[in-house]
Amino acid sequence: MPLDQHIPPQILPSACPHDCPSTCALEVERIDSRTIGRIHGARDNDYTMGVVCAKVARYAERVHSPDRLTTPLRRVGDKGVGRAAFDPVGWDDALDIVADAFRKAAGRYGPEAVWPHFYAGTMGLVQRDGIDRLRHVMGYSRQHSTICTGLSDAGWIAGTGSKRGVDAREVRHSDLIVVWGGNPVHTQVNFMAHVARARKERGAKFVVVDPYRTATAAQADMHLALRPGTDGALACAVMHVLLRDGRADRAYMAEYTDVPGELEDHLRERGPDWASAITGLSVAEIEAFARLYGETERAYIRVGYGFTRSRNGASNMHAVACLPAVGGKWRHEGGGALYGQTGIYKLDRTLIQGLDRLDRSVRVLDQSRIGAILTGDPRDLGDGPPVTALLVQNTNPMVVSPDTLRVREGFARDDLFVCVHEQFMTETAAMADIVLPATTFLEHDDLYVASGHTHLQVARPVIEAPGEARSNHDVICGLAARLGGEHPGFHMSAWEIIDQTLRASGLPPAAEAADARWIDVSPGYEDSHFLNGFGHADGRFRFRPDWASVGPYHGRMAGLPDHLDIIDRADAEHPFRLVTAPSRNYLNSSFTETRTSRKKEGRPTLKLHPGDASDLGVGEGDRVRLGNRQASIVVHATLFDGLQRGVVVLEGVWPNAAFEEGVGVNALVSAEPGPPVGGAVFHDTAIWVRPA
Repeated sequence: MPLDQHIPPQILPSACPHDCPSTCALEVERIDSRTIGRIHGARDNDYTMGVVCAKVARYAERVHSPDRLTTPLRRVGDKGVGRAAFDPVGWDDALDIVADAFRKAAGRYGPEAVWPHFYAGTMGLVQRDGIDRLRHVMGYSRQHSTICTGLSDAGWIAGTGSKRGVDAREVRHSDLIVVWGGNPVHTQVNFMAHVARARKERGAKFVVVDPYRTATAAQADMHLALRPGTDGALACAVMHVLLRDGRADRAYMAEYTDVPGELEDHLRERGPDWASAITGLSVAEIEAFARLYGETERAYIRVGYGFTRSRNGASNMHAVACLPAVGGKWRHEGGGALYGQTGIYKLDRTLIQGLDRLDRSVRVLDQSRIGAILTGDPRDLGDGPPVTALLVQNTNPMVVSPDTLRVREGFARDDLFVCVHEQFMTETAAMADIVLPATTFLEHDDLYVASGHTHLQVARPVIEAPGEARSNHDVICGLAARLGGEHPGFHMSAWEIIDQTLRASGLPPAAEAADARWIDVSPGYEDSHFLNGFGHADGRFRFRPDWASVGPYHGRMAGLPDHLDIIDRADAEHPFRLVTAPSRNYLNSSFTETRTSRKKEGRPTLKLHPGDASDLGVGEGDRVRLGNRQASIVVHATLFDGLQRGVVVLEGVWPNAAFEEGVGVNALVSAEPGPPVGGAVFHDTAIWVRPA
């Protein structure tokens, strides 16, 4: 064969594991057993439609990065230094050290002193959730996973009773599409392809509700740039107008909802004038949106997560979820709403998570309060022991968790043993005693469900793992063997667990599912539209939820949809409200490792209204200091008129090291749990801004 002859890459299927609703079906260019080229969205998947975000398209830069961890490491220097503070260690020795530390912690304080801490660095069920099997078998402290969907789930399910909604593919039949509290151009690019199709083929109108002019809002026919934390007021005013103007579907409400009469009485005093004062939107803007929504039968709301990351986030979500019930939009093809679809996957996760060994008497620790937990806050620890040993997988709490300074203080404890299983030397890994090299999704088997669509996917490895990297599953099983933990899942391969889980769930076996590439488990039109009833026992949507059944902090919740005024309000000392939104080229703290993403994002930048900038004496590119009672940080300002005065935005979960003083934006964010169930309040922060 001539040396210059081109050999096309092999195209292999996979599924994107990252923390995004799309869980894209992928086509991966495999160059050889250790090398990939570009990644594409699967062209024949009718949700992905060949589309994939730019950061995953260039995943070769991440998977083949020279900064990948490829050998186990033992810390021999100071915490927080990085690679220079570690020496290589063999896998057996590394796992022995971790197991010995866990035994000592449990021997001194009891097993609750050990806390396996994880989240969604991978969304694959075996490689993400297998850590729970170790937790339950060993009796280690449980985790309340609140950092992402605690508040949004609570608000949606309080109304609908089930986490499901209208299939995103149905948007092609919509005449009005509303993206409320999300920025899919940055975070769910596939959905935008469906929006573009509806606009082209049907002339659908596109509305975005978001505190600032995002890349998504810039494409909209109407953008409602409300103040952060006031979405409930806007939703109430829209319902008021629907009822006032005869655009409410009262027959639907009588058949499908709980207290329509009470709701109508409640909303009489919550009209556009009332909402304008709260949201900062004009009465005309609110009226125009309400009229458009009321007049359009096929009105579809794609509900995001962002607006729920507030102390009143669950209340805001519930209020927005009420809109299609008042308008009767669920009746119509292309109408209704979608928040997430994870409630449709009826998987038996017993084997994956060791649910047959779950002891509900073991304490539960709120992951969003890791700083308070590690610094011994009695509100979190109760009568239980301190946490003296951590196993961290799939998350980077030194960067992504609220109240960064307190998180840093906790990790700096001399009596805390930390093992981090990671792909890169993150800031959390730099605080560890043992760092273990982890595989990426292209190097292990896994099983995926989605939030933004209805496909279940099984993915095989595409390439071999670099160096000595091992999967999460292998590490969990290796520790269990050393700790004496007995469970069938510890003696099975990841593939065997996938296969048995699917069979136990009444689904095709793993090989068949993988060969099919995806299985559409859509519950069908009637269930997606709740035409067979909502998820509550009586089948009715709840305008008046039973918040007490949702979570322990229910006492602060309103009975009916409202503006729940419990946010961190701006005042004379802290006149600005801060939104810490996702950037296009980072995904939480993932992709901050790649040169291209860093180059495209530049530096941490504060979007500041020109009027506010003038009052502060700040110009384009100037350094500013922003802060509150928790901390202060220094960034550069950019003048931006796509938000209200008094609102500022900093996009991206940047490494702390990207900031001048080594302190990132989450140092400003409170770890106060949002009611009723707890949850991180990343977009609910009042601050001051000054020239630096």
